[in-house]
This record gives sequence, C-alpha cells and structure tokens, in this order.
Amino acid sequence: MTSHQTAEREDTAPSPATGRGRWTLLLTGIGFFVVILDALVVVTALPTIHADVGGNLASLQWILSAYLLAFGAGILPASTLGDKFGRRRLYAAGLAIFTAASAAGALAPSLETLILARVVQGLGAAFIAPLSLALLGSAFPPEHRGAMIGIWGAIGGAGIAAGPVVGGAVTEGLGWQWIFWINVPIGIVAVLLTLLKVPESRGADSHVDLLGVGLVSGAGVGLLWALVQGAVVGWASAQVLFSAVAGVGLLATFVLWESRAREPMMPLHLFRNRTFTSANAVGFLSQGAIFATATLVTEYFQTVLGYSPLDAGLRFLPWTAVPLLVAPYSGRLVDRIGARPVMVGGLLLELAGFSLFTLLAEPSTRYSLLLAPLFLTGLGVSLVLPSAPMAVLGSVAREDIGKASGTLNSFMRFGGAFVVALGTSVLAVDDAQGSAAGFLSGFRPAMEIMVLLTVVGVAFALAVRPPPVGATARASPGAPGSVRPAPAPAALEGI
Repeated sequence: MTSHQTAEREDTAPSPATGRGRWTLLLTGIGFFVVILDALVVVTALPTIHADVGGNLASLQWILSAYLLAFGAGILPASTLGDKFGRRRLYAAGLAIFTAASAAGALAPSLETLILARVVQGLGAAFIAPLSLALLGSAFPPEHRGAMIGIWGAIGGAGIAAGPVVGGAVTEGLGWQWIFWINVPIGIVAVLLTLLKVPESRGADSHVDLLGVGLVSGAGVGLLWALVQGAVVGWASAQVLFSAVAGVGLLATFVLWESRAREPMMPLHLFRNRTFTSANAVGFLSQGAIFATATLVTEYFQTVLGYSPLDAGLRFLPWTAVPLLVAPYSGRLVDRIGARPVMVGGLLLELAGFSLFTLLAEPSTRYSLLLAPLFLTGLGVSLVLPSAPMAVLGSVAREDIGKASGTLNSFMRFGGAFVVALGTSVLAVDDAQGSAAGFLSGFRPAMEIMVLLTVVGVAFALAVRPPPVGATARASPGAPGSVRPAPAPAALEGI
C-alpha cells in the first residue's frame, strides 16, 4: 500500500467519541493553544523586559517577530517531514524543542540570547501547529470536518484571549521569565502523553525542499532587518539598503527555484487560482494587522494610560475573548453562506475597530470609550479566522490540500512578523518610549497603516470567488452535486 493510500485510509477515522479521539483532541489542543499563546504572551511583558535587559523599541520587537518568522518559515518543511516520518513523532519532537527553548528564554541573560531562544521556539511551533491539527484531522471522519473548524477557532481564540492576560499577570506577579517557565511542565507532560496516547499517522511521502526553506528564510530575515533598522539608523543607510536588496534578491531566487524544483515547497501553480491567491493575501494582511495592533494598543495602555502589565492584559479581554466565544459559530456561518461574505464582513469590522483606535487614542481617553473598537476588532477576527482557511482549501484539488494549508499558515505567520516590524518601525521614529506625547505621535501613523492594509485586505476578499451554485461546504466525497469535502482548518496538513 502506498503512502498516499495510507493517508486516504487514515482519513476514514474512528469516531471522536473513542478514547484515542478524545486524547488526540486534548493533546493537539494543548499544543496549538500554547504556540498561539506564546505569540502574544510577550506583548504585555515588553516594557518590563526593556527595563530588565535593555534594548530600544525596534530591537525589542524582534522578541515577537523572530518567533513569528521562524514559525512561518518552518511550517511547510515541518508538514512534509511529518508526512514522511510520522506526524505524532514529529509533533512530539516539536513540543520538546519548544519546551527546551522556553527554558532557554527564561534563563536568557541578554536580549540577544532571548531573541535566539524565541527563534528556536518558533521552529518548535512550526512543527506543533500544522501537525497538531493534522493529527486531529486524522482522528475524525470527514463529516466532522466542519465542526473541526469551530474547535480550531475556539482553541486559537482561547490562546489569543489568554496571551495578554497571562503575560501581564505572570510578569507582574512572578517576573517576565515565568512567561517562559510555565511552558516547561506543560511541554514535558504533553510530550510523554502524546507518545503514549496519540495514534501515529502519515501522509504522502515527498521531498523536503531544503533550498527553498533557506531562500525564503533568508529573504524574510533580510527584509525584516531592513524594516527594523530603518527606524534606528535611517532608511537610506548602507546596511538598510543592502539588507532590503538582499531580501528582495533572495525572494526572487526563491520564486525562480520553486518554479523549477522537482517537488517545490510552495507550488506556484496554485497562485493562478484567484481565490487561492486572494485568500492568502487576506491571511497575510489580516494576521499582520491584528498582531501589530495588539502590540501597539498594549503599549498604549501601559505607556500612555499608565496601566500595569496585568491591568493592560485584562483590559484587552473585550477584544481577545470574543474569538473564543464567536469563532466556533463562524465556521458554521461560512458553511451556510460562503467564505467571501463572512471574510469581507470580518475585515470591515476590523477596519472600524482600527479606525476608532486611531481617532480615540489620547492621554485623557477613558477606557470605556475604547470598549467599542476592542469589541469590533475581536468580532472581526472571529469572522476572518475560519473564513480565510476555508476559502483557500475550498479552491484547490484534494491532492493539494496539504501544501495549500501550509502555504496559508506560512503567509499568516509572515504577515504577523512583517507588519509588526513595519508598525513598530513607524512608532520608533518618534522615540515612542520617551513620553506619552512621543508615543502618540508614532502611534497614530502606525495605526493609519493598519487601516490602509485592512482596506487592501477587503479588496482581496472581494476577489474571492463564491462556491458553485448547489455546492455545500459539508458535501461528502462523491455526493451528487458536490465539489469536494468540507475544507479542514488551515493547519490540517495532508488530510
């Protein structure tokens, strides 16, 4: 039996009511929750980390961007390795890497060491995110895939909701190092239980495109370095220009290589599909604007309004808790009316939230006035979170689902890294950490960029094609009038 046939056989999974199904749901949920948590847990701790280990605003943002960059660059090769050598085995390895890097981050004596630990954490997360949901997908039969969208959204929403609060509470009560220490016991237990309780699964055996990984990683580092250093040493400086040119050159080489590679990491032919390209662009822009705005608003709460890390995290809950409550229902809404209207509606809500932040941010602004943009942004995230993946996966043939979902996941992580760097660079131009007035002078133009990027995202969302008339998102394979099975979550690789 071929590995492709094996993957097809595993697609007809046992009932989720079985013990193994429950263990798989629990353990994959824990892994996905932790990696999403750690994308935002440092946000409320950044001012405290700055006071302890030094650095300027531009260098501090690498604590967030380095994690997201490594996360994005590693997703596709991690998925391929999981298909080849076993998803459970590589998922457990990712948990072990993530746990060890968390301990290294807690012990980091300098900013440079902490950033390096975050890079390794991101590499571990690159295995955890796609393989956790690939394992989850293999534990459920196709007719339950629509429900998996809701579970995935709820788990991601819980991580988003908990990130700023956990970061603030732990930083204020124990010290910023403990935002990393808390991962260690969770990771150790999760590794052991995964090896004992989760069944193994594999996908199609394919070649690992190491050159493609190196090229796209180098391009990402070069472009990010240019964005970060431009605000520090000047946009026309030799190092910034060299870094930008090198990044663009490596990116062009990556595209050329992928167009000729025998087994490309990112099949470029998929981008000929308008829906696939547009939904990936939405994922990049929306995820980037969300992470950047979360960073900017949290800094505003602490720098301008004078809240403690815990107070800032708690006041963020009207935004971050909404996806936890709404995302499970958003997947069903997409099933009913299609991805495009849900995606457009979510982006318009995000646009309203960002615009209100830009208009209302003042030193004397009452928190009650900020409840509206916080809630609107959270509601928008809840709608975009499942609709972009479902649009991407609904636009490709079954054999391309694994790489299509990995491509979207990579675009979303890269979006977070690049737009955070862009927003922070604009903020840093006016020495934002020096005073409330200095912060606001950079905050408003940074938020205007988030508004602009979201407008572009709306245009891409409108370009997504609606599904064929009569097609249902939950159609079973071979059902009369069906086009393909319901799309799986963005990280459901190879299912």
